[in-house]
Amino acid sequence: MLVESFETRLSDLVHPDHVHQDVYTDPEIFELEMERIFGRAWVYIGHESQVPNPGDYWTTLIGRDPVVMVRDKTGKVNVLHNRCPHKGAKVVGEGCGNAGPIFRCPYHAWTFKLDGSLMGVPHRSWYDGTGFDPKGDEFSMRSVTRVDSHRGFVFASLSKDGPDLKEFLGGTITTLDNFADRAPEGYVIVAGGVQRVWQESNWKLFLENMNDTAHAPATHESSWTAAKQTAQSRFEGKSPFQLHIIEGNGEPNAFWEALDFRCYDYGHSFFDAIFNAPGDRISLEYRAQLNAAYGEERAAEIQKINRHNTVIYPSCSPHVGFQQMRVVRPMAVNRTMIEFFTFRLAGTTDEFFQRTINYTNIVNSPSSLVMVDDVDLYRRCQEGMLSDGGKWISQHRNFGKDVQGDNEIIGKGVTELPMRNQFRAWREYMEVPNGDAQPAPVGTSDERCVS
Repeated sequence: MLVESFETRLSDLVHPDHVHQDVYTDPEIFELEMERIFGRAWVYIGHESQVPNPGDYWTTLIGRDPVVMVRDKTGKVNVLHNRCPHKGAKVVGEGCGNAGPIFRCPYHAWTFKLDGSLMGVPHRSWYDGTGFDPKGDEFSMRSVTRVDSHRGFVFASLSKDGPDLKEFLGGTITTLDNFADRAPEGYVIVAGGVQRVWQESNWKLFLENMNDTAHAPATHESSWTAAKQTAQSRFEGKSPFQLHIIEGNGEPNAFWEALDFRCYDYGHSFFDAIFNAPGDRISLEYRAQLNAAYGEERAAEIQKINRHNTVIYPSCSPHVGFQQMRVVRPMAVNRTMIEFFTFRLAGTTDEFFQRTINYTNIVNSPSSLVMVDDVDLYRRCQEGMLSDGGKWISQHRNFGKDVQGDNEIIGKGVTELPMRNQFRAWREYMEVPNGDAQPAPVGTSDERCVS
């Protein structure tokens, strides 16, 4: 499929209540997504706590572009293209570590300061009389075009144009604020390493599922049924924490229908929490810590914001209640890596943090009783969309019932509004031709989302 032919058929791929399955299966559409969406949007890089000391680094991707987040000797966190200007080799290996005072390319030993500027080239005389300029930007590890952070969460954009980070985040900035505010000391720390799950499916399926409440009772029936039976037979219906988490997917339809979804420009959304604040000793001690840190009135305001999954399109999904960050790394049209980071609320007890770890293991880990269901269904969707049995993917659920709010669109419970909102942003990004030009703000009154 040529780019030109894609431009002419783009309007036929995404409709207000359905999309063509090619947006999940066409490799050429995937390549354009890497350029037009991940090449323009603010993409989540990591958290400043992952690089606490000078020389600490963390490697990741912006779409297909390898980058490295590093703290320099001044304390500044930089995001650099992970590329040596000599032969194009990745300077820093995958993962994390401490580079010391410099980066050194393993191929020909070129060295770079932690701000990316070239520091030294072996046998400098070999370049005398040539066009080589060690002070030129073309011989540095270039900085990513735009880098910004909010409450320690670092984002970067490859485009020089477009909204600043605050405007981009819109209403979801309150999720990041609440994430940090829930810590008695006002900040969070990435704890330990990262868990990765490879999914044989398109990257968009994961983000859609993060705000799809209607799937939970069916997809996770085996685990929530077993959890409820165990709670009744062994705990007289008083479920311990682990069972309580799994049982949540088995709530009746009326529960899901009562939840609120809120959607914003650029494809973002979130919905209400599905777990109420527990009243056990660990939780009560935590609340006492918040009261002591903020005062009872402010502590109550912080805890009143109670959300489940937030989607910051196109790259991440924070879960504030149990201190998780899920990060989307598209690898191919039918292959995605999801990274799961667990955070610690600074100032909380070890017992409270253990609960966060338990949630990670139950819901997000590769051995999770919940995640395995989702990953299998993503794969089934990806394989089924290769069938000749149909070409369209329905997004009709609660279509026409969404309500326009102030700078947001509100839907109830089982709506597919978040999916429609993501594709509204998808279309805005993809309709803009190549180059640095940014799509206009999606606009919450767009008739393709609200009907």
